[in-house]
Amino acid sequence: MCGFSGELRFDGRSPDVAAVAKMMGLMTDRGPDAEGMWSAGPVAFGHRRLSIIDLTSHGNQPMHDADLGLTIVFNGCIYNYQQLREELRAERGYRFFSTSDTEVVLKAYHAWGDRFVDRLQGMFAFAIHERDSGRTFLGRDRFGIKPFYLTEDGARLRFASSLPALVAAGGVDTSIDPVALHHYLSFHAVVPAPHTIVNGVRKLPPATTLAIEADGRREQVEYWRPDFTRDPDRADWSERDWEDAVLASLRQAVEWRLVADVPVGVLLSGGLDSSLAVGLLAEAGQRHLATFSIGFESFGGEEGDEFKYSDVVAREFGTDHHQLRIDTERMLPALGDAIGAMSEPMVSHDAVAFFLLSQEVAKHVKVVQSGQGADEVFAGYHWYPPMQALSDELGPGVVSRSGRPGPDRDVLVRRAVDAYHAAFFDRPHDEMAQVLRPEHRIERDVSRQLVEDHFRQPGAETATDMALRLDSQIMLVDDPVKRVDNMTMAWGLEARVPFLDHEVLAVAARIPPELKLAQEGKGVLKEAARRVIPNEVIDRPKGYFPVPALKHLQGPYLDHVRDALSAPEARERGLYEPAYVDALLADPNASLTPLRGNKLWQLALLEMWLQTHAVRPA
Repeated sequence: MCGFSGELRFDGRSPDVAAVAKMMGLMTDRGPDAEGMWSAGPVAFGHRRLSIIDLTSHGNQPMHDADLGLTIVFNGCIYNYQQLREELRAERGYRFFSTSDTEVVLKAYHAWGDRFVDRLQGMFAFAIHERDSGRTFLGRDRFGIKPFYLTEDGARLRFASSLPALVAAGGVDTSIDPVALHHYLSFHAVVPAPHTIVNGVRKLPPATTLAIEADGRREQVEYWRPDFTRDPDRADWSERDWEDAVLASLRQAVEWRLVADVPVGVLLSGGLDSSLAVGLLAEAGQRHLATFSIGFESFGGEEGDEFKYSDVVAREFGTDHHQLRIDTERMLPALGDAIGAMSEPMVSHDAVAFFLLSQEVAKHVKVVQSGQGADEVFAGYHWYPPMQALSDELGPGVVSRSGRPGPDRDVLVRRAVDAYHAAFFDRPHDEMAQVLRPEHRIERDVSRQLVEDHFRQPGAETATDMALRLDSQIMLVDDPVKRVDNMTMAWGLEARVPFLDHEVLAVAARIPPELKLAQEGKGVLKEAARRVIPNEVIDRPKGYFPVPALKHLQGPYLDHVRDALSAPEARERGLYEPAYVDALLADPNASLTPLRGNKLWQLALLEMWLQTHAVRPA
C-alpha cells in the first residue's frame, strides 16, 4: 500500500530529516499518490502513499493526532478496520477525522495498548511515536507480508520499507553478512529475519512488535505463532468437516480482501489456488472481475505459459480477462528493472514475471488478490510426503497423548532435518568451500542448524507439521511473499494474499497431515475446491509462473550473467572462488539445485543485485 521511512535519535540531537527524505524519495513507486514528512524532538517520519482506502487528503501520512499525542506511519491494509472503527466509536467514544484504516490503527493502539495487534485482520507494518512519553512502537504483520528494515548505531535507529533505501541514506555497514550468505546459498535466496545480506541492516521478524522507550529500553515480543498440533475437540471430524472449515475460512478471507475504495482484480495463473480465489469471489457476487495472466517464450523444450488453464477459469466465471505475452526483446530489458525493484536479492525466476505482469495490471486496477502461500499452508510440495513417512515409521512414541515429547522425538527431528535437507537445500555445507572465498565462509552449518532449531520447537507433532510450520513462517516470508510485495509495489499495485490469512492457517495447521497430503498434496483443499471450480483446473499437473529463459541460460541472458560475475565490483568484492564460477560458465545449465534452480543464476543474481543498488564492497 505504501512505503515509509524514519529516524529515531538517542543522543539528544535532531534527526537527519534530509536522510529520511532521501529514503522516501527512493520509494516513490511504492506510493505514487502522495508524500509527507513529520519531525518533532528526536523523531522524523516520512511516507509515500498509495491511496486505497479514503482517497482524500485526510488519509495522508505521517498521520498526527494532536489530541492523543500520537503520530504514525503505516504500510498495508487492515481488512476489519470498519468493525474496529465502530467498536472504538461506540464503546470507547473515539471521534475520527478520516475514513482511513491508518487512523483506526492509531486509535486502536491508544485504546488497547501494545496487544492491539491481536485484533488486526490484515497485512501491516507501522511505527507509532508517543509525544508525551517519547516511546516508539514498531510492528509487523503475522506473515511478514509488509517489509520492515532497520539499521542502527549507538546514536540513532533508522527504518524503511526498503533495504536499498536505508543503504542509500548512508552510514550503513555494507559488508556481506556471512550467515545471511550461507542462508542465501542454501535456501534459494531466502535470508530469514533478522538477517539481511548486508551486516548493517536487519529485519523486524514477522508477528513481532518492538517497543523502544525514551531511555533506550526495548522489548521485542512475538505476538502470534500458529499451533500445528491436533485439536482434541475436532478429533471426530470427518474429511467433509475439514473441507467445510477450509471453505468457510477461505470465503471470509477473500471477502475481507475486497475492502477498498478502488476496484480489486485477481492475478490468475490458471492453477488451483488463484482459480479458487476467482471462484470464491464469483460465488460472493463479484461480476466481471478483472483477471490477469502472463506467458513467456518457450526455452529448452519447456513451455512458457499456462493460458489454457487460466482461460478455462475466465470462461467459467465470465471474468474480464487479460493475457500478457512476453517475448525475449521485452523480458531482457525488464530484468534489470526487476532487480532494481528487489529490496533483497531474489533468485526465483517468476520475479520478472510478476514485475511485468504488475506493470500491465497497474494500468487497470490498483489492488489484486493472488494465490501465493497455498502450497506452504495446505502441503502442496513434494517434500512433505517423505516427511510424513518418517512419523509413520517411528510410530506413536514420538509424541505421547499428553502432547509431551516421547522417547523417539530426537530421532524424529534428526531424520526430519535430513529429509528436508535432501529435498530443499540448494547445496550441502561442504560445497560452500568450493563456492566461496575463505573470507566469506563460516565453519558452522548455520542453515541446517536453523532448520533443526525450528523443528525442535514445541507445537508441531509430526515431521510434516514441522516442515509446514517452517515453510509458512520462514521460507514463505522471504521468498514468494517478499517477491509479490516488491514486484507489485514497483508499479504502485497492492497485492493481497487470502491464503495467508491467519484464520485460514489456524484451520489448516490443525488438519491431520494425511488429509492434506492426499491426492499428491493439498488433498483437503482440492476436495473443497471441487464445490467451486472445474475439476479440469484441480486435476491438472502442478504448474508455476514459468520463465524458461532464466533456467536455461543462453544467448543474451548468459552474456548478462557473465558480465555481472566479471565486473570490476565483483572482482573487488571477491565473493566466489573463480574456479567454481568458471566451471559453471563452461556448462551453464548442467548444475541445478534439488528444486531445479540454476546454480549459476543464483550466484549471478546476487552480484547483479549488489551492483544495481550500489552496495559497494566493504
